[in-house]
Formats: sequence, structure tokens, C-alpha cells
Amino acid sequence: MDKTENSEFDFEAFSMDNIILFPDFEKLKSEVERMRTELSMLLLERDELQFVICKNIETEYMLKLGSIEYKTYESQCTFLRLKRKIELIQAKKNRQEKIIISDIEETLDIEFAEYQKQLDEQIDKMNDALKRSKAEFLSDEDNRELKKLYRKIVKSLHPDINSNVSEAQLQLFDNAVSAYKNGDLETLRIIGEMVGNNPLPEQNKDAMTQLVEDRERLHGLLKSIRESIDNIKTEYPYTMKDIVEDTEKTEQKKQELESIIEQYNELIVILKTKIKEMLR
Repeated sequence: MDKTENSEFDFEAFSMDNIILFPDFEKLKSEVERMRTELSMLLLERDELQFVICKNIETEYMLKLGSIEYKTYESQCTFLRLKRKIELIQAKKNRQEKIIISDIEETLDIEFAEYQKQLDEQIDKMNDALKRSKAEFLSDEDNRELKKLYRKIVKSLHPDINSNVSEAQLQLFDNAVSAYKNGDLETLRIIGEMVGNNPLPEQNKDAMTQLVEDRERLHGLLKSIRESIDNIKTEYPYTMKDIVEDTEKTEQKKQELESIIEQYNELIVILKTKIKEMLR
């Protein structure tokens, strides 16, 4: 009799544990899976913006306006350097010191190193644009497959979606990101064969706690990625999208830059003349 009572008690305890402690487990599990899917789609949208759309916009912008934009910035740098040169010469004259142009030029090289760096970066952008413009593009069908594979890999290996990925899996994910950037469909196919969606935990107390934590974490990440996407759309090069897609706006921008160059060139002539006068 005692044995039967104990058996009935154990059964009741087991039933209570399953029914009362975890009434919403499947609902929570489904919600977390939905959030993981949504996050994978948003991450794909963000990465496509960064690695494909923005790169295409920048390439087109550099090919259409990059050279004249470089000349504009170069003219600005020349003007500012000459203006600063006059200040240094005048300072020497005020102190009645000997004016050694080579020393002044050396000082200017140091002071304007950051300007030169930005000019070099503009050249790098142009080189990248020229290289990208000559690259082979994927067909629409291959491009669809590329996105599908990448989203599958993101959902399986992205550390924001899967908190327990290993170092080896992180390295594999980094390789997938590089392949996506470069449109390397074959590499993504290989990685895609290696991964599958990480299963959600089965029902138990620890799993319930994990799902609750995952839901909170994913909620914050969804908000963060949406904000990231919005920010990308307010920054260069995405802000150049309207210009490169409209011939009239492209021409208008070109004329604006040419006008700025002309103004700087007029000022440069004036400053060079003034420097000659100061050195007489």
C-alpha cells in the first residue's frame, strides 16, 4: 500500500512539473524561433546594404564624380596650405627672423599630413571603384542563391543569434562574410553544406530560463540592427544614391564642384602672388 501511494505521488509530481511549470514553453520557443528568423533577415538586409548596395553606390559615384571631387579637395588643401604658409612667413617677419622656406615647407608637411592622408584615401577609393567596375557580376539566379545561402549561414553561425558558437564556428562565419562581400558563391555553397540551424532547447527548467534570456537578448538585438540599418541610410555613400541614379543631379553636382575648384584656383593665384611679395 505504501509503495502504491509513493508511486502515485511521484506520478502526480511529474505531471505538475510538466503542466504547471511550463504551460507556455512551446509558445515561448516559437516566439524565440520567430525572432531568430527575423534577426537573420535583418542581418542579411544590413550586410547587403553595407557590402553590396553601398559598395555599388560608391563605385558608381567615384566613377562619375570621384576624379573631380578629388581635384576639389586637392584645391582646398592647396589653398589652406598657402594660407598657413603666409601666416608662418609673417610670424618670422614679425620676429625679425631669417625666413628659410625649406623649414617652413617641412612644418607645413607635418601640419598637413592628415590632409594628405585623406587625399591618398580618395585615391584608394578610386582604385577600388575601378577594380570593382571590372569585376564579374553574378547572374540574378546566382545572386538569389548567394543571399539564400548567406541567410542560412547567418542564422546558424552568427554569434548574435547563437550565443554558444565555438571559435571554429566563428572563424567559419568570418569566412562566410568575406565570401559574401566578394560574391564568392562557391565558398558559400561549401560552408552552407556544413551548417544547419542550431536547435532550440527541449523542455526543462534550464531550457525555459535560456529561452527567456534569449528572448530578451534577441529583442535588444532586433532594435539595434534596425537602428543600424537606419543609420546606414543616413550616411555616405548611401546618401549619394539619388545623385548617381539621376543624370540631371549628377551633372548638377559636377557643376557645383567645378565652380568650387574655380573659386579655389582664383584664391590660390592671389595667395601665391602675396607670398612672392612677402619674400622680396
